[in-house]
Amino acid sequence: MSPFFSICIPVYKNAAHLKRLLDSVFSQTFTDYEVIITDDTPDDSIRAMLQENFKGKPLQYVYNHPALGTPENWNAAIGHAKGQWIKLMHNDDWFAHENVLQTFFDAVQANPGVNFFFSAFVNITEKTGYRQFVRMNGFDRLFLKMSPLHLFRKVYVGNPSCTLVKNGLGISYDKQFKFVVDFDYYIRLIQAGHAYKYIDRYLLHIGFHEEQVTQYTKLNPSVQIFENVRLLKQYGAGILKNVFVFDYYWRLFRNIAVTNLEDAQKYIHEEFPAPLIKMLWFQSKIPLRVLKMGVVSKMLMSMAYLRNLAGL
Repeated sequence: MSPFFSICIPVYKNAAHLKRLLDSVFSQTFTDYEVIITDDTPDDSIRAMLQENFKGKPLQYVYNHPALGTPENWNAAIGHAKGQWIKLMHNDDWFAHENVLQTFFDAVQANPGVNFFFSAFVNITEKTGYRQFVRMNGFDRLFLKMSPLHLFRKVYVGNPSCTLVKNGLGISYDKQFKFVVDFDYYIRLIQAGHAYKYIDRYLLHIGFHEEQVTQYTKLNPSVQIFENVRLLKQYGAGILKNVFVFDYYWRLFRNIAVTNLEDAQKYIHEEFPAPLIKMLWFQSKIPLRVLKMGVVSKMLMSMAYLRNLAGL
């Protein structure tokens, strides 16, 4: 009989983080689960830590040679899952308490027909210990209900560790992405008609440190421009009619200080969608220091957005 949960953990280095996560897994009061670890680490540190600390525990270890990278290692871990539900966990995150799996199980039982769950979470900066408690308020829930494209405004769902997804839905993480990979996946999941349910309880601790992929890609133009232009072409330029999507792209180019088409095209050798060309033309006429002035930037974005709606 298949387990209820498959806890899928794609790993790259950081054996201490993995130990913290597994300690939180094996302390759970709900125990109908399997643990799958797919390892991209170039040395034997993960295997050695598992042998020393978790020998005899119900886990499956798979060493990737060659390494798969993000997010293919995520997909690989999920591909080994035999459970009814997929609980993908990043190596540097961990369960907030011993009843997390029980809470997810109870949510599944109470919501038949729902294929996608996510919860509130706590961001923890490892260097300082700072904690940020993140939950959806009423406006957040309304915005997400209106359209999954509002994930461009804010990734209400959190990272994949905050989610629980029914196994076998046939939707995987897109291997061409690293930074936008999670909210692209959520949008496609919801657009495919899969009902979601938010659990308003803090179930996950999300670790932040300097070695994470999201940290070194956040303001990297070669990553951000490539991925976001590809993302826009994938969904179609028509999504820029949504003001939150338009604002997302406006802030993207402003924040990485690439505000003209010539510079932007250095990072992706593809034709830019016409609305992006117009946006960059508009931004190129304005000094960057002005673009970074909050209220002024928002006013200018609104003008550019209205021009886009009017087809100017």
